[in-house]
Amino acid sequence: MKHILFVASESLPFVKTGGLADVVGSLPQALSSNYRVSVFLPLYSSVIPKLKDAKAVVSFQISTPCIHQPATILKQTHDGIDYYFLQHQGYFERDGYYGYPDDGERFAFFNLACATFIEKVNLSVDIIHSHDWHAGMMPLLSRVVFKHHPNHKNIKHVFTIHNLAYQGQFPLSVAKDCLGLSDHIINDGSIRFDDGVNFLKSAIVYAHKITTVSPSYAQEILGVAFGERLHEVLRLRQYDLYGILNGIDTTFWNPSEDPFIPYHFDSETLDNKIKNKLALQKKLGLKSSENTLLLGVVSRLTWQKGIHLILDQMADIMGLDVQLVVLGSGEAHLEHGFRHMVEKYYGRLAYVAGYNEPLAHEIYAGCDLLLMPSLFEPCGLSQMIAMRYGTLPLVREVGGLKDSVLPYNSSDQSGTGFSFKDFSISDLYHVLRMAVYLYYHYPSEFEQVQRNAMNEDFSWALSSVQYAKVYDSL
Repeated sequence: MKHILFVASESLPFVKTGGLADVVGSLPQALSSNYRVSVFLPLYSSVIPKLKDAKAVVSFQISTPCIHQPATILKQTHDGIDYYFLQHQGYFERDGYYGYPDDGERFAFFNLACATFIEKVNLSVDIIHSHDWHAGMMPLLSRVVFKHHPNHKNIKHVFTIHNLAYQGQFPLSVAKDCLGLSDHIINDGSIRFDDGVNFLKSAIVYAHKITTVSPSYAQEILGVAFGERLHEVLRLRQYDLYGILNGIDTTFWNPSEDPFIPYHFDSETLDNKIKNKLALQKKLGLKSSENTLLLGVVSRLTWQKGIHLILDQMADIMGLDVQLVVLGSGEAHLEHGFRHMVEKYYGRLAYVAGYNEPLAHEIYAGCDLLLMPSLFEPCGLSQMIAMRYGTLPLVREVGGLKDSVLPYNSSDQSGTGFSFKDFSISDLYHVLRMAVYLYYHYPSEFEQVQRNAMNEDFSWALSSVQYAKVYDSL
């Protein structure tokens, strides 16, 4: 049985800041029937209380021109998957996870420690599957720096881009002094970018296969608009680039058993979904009305997510006889905008800052439509979760949103949501008006689209088969 080692900066159930953790948390389980899968992670301070039976595996020294630090690897098995945690108090036991001035040094250490760990314990690995820039130096280290060690000699490398906008760009000193790379590697152009080093570019160049999290995004990043200035490098590897749509944990996100929602339901008991709406309205101080269309937003409040399109059109949106609930935090002016709007539309609009897991479940269960007007969206999970709960996503036709949401077609009542093409207020508002009209004037058709959405399969079953094909092609 082939052994696949996932290397990433986060994974459920231990640590999560975004969709990366969902993938690294769920995909190993989906693959475990055909592969031995292990996961290598940093040991953050927030993870320590979650390790009940972790045992130290090995300790060793990492030595480069500017790093002379000990590394200790702990191991814990969870649901049949072996998790290895890199312990270093100074680098990882902090209040946050990213955004520190020494991130280049911290994750250089992380990559070096993982490569060294494989060598020190003679870990037999067939494929290293690295995720995002934090693990972007693994293909280079394994294939070039550690290539003479027998445990690295035959390893194949898969690298997944979760969001090309985050690349891990640092001064050249990180490559020379922290990673200890030779002048030849630094100067041959494979890792250099803007007179510095780029972890993600390095992975694109040195990995055997590259994947990203939706078929449409895999095509979009080959162009200037979405390529984040790496499109020409990606074009050189386009025949080794695969777009595989993410899945969701359909056990955790299950309206028929969800412990966070007051009323359970499925596609045949949508009356209970209405009860969840009434409970959510009461909880958030909205006017109680089972017949009023309830819009939801569960998102980071950023330009990328298109949140300003909603705020800028708020007067017209609220003029459609709807209610709106927003959960999220992000850019200060967007947060302030929603706080101001709550005062203006008291009883019809609710805003909750931050992220609240139980409330997110209640929003998915209680709303009728979920707004996701993203500028770009590599995959997106919220639209899949919403469909699972019969909350129809209204999305822009981009990336994973385009691949997962089938637009409503009035001729045959097909579709699983609503979509628009241009990143504009007018396009968003036009499609929203159509959805609202369908809800109020053709409720049976609206319910049919809800059932269509709930019957979609967004489990990891299909995605894991596609990843298996990539692994086996190596």
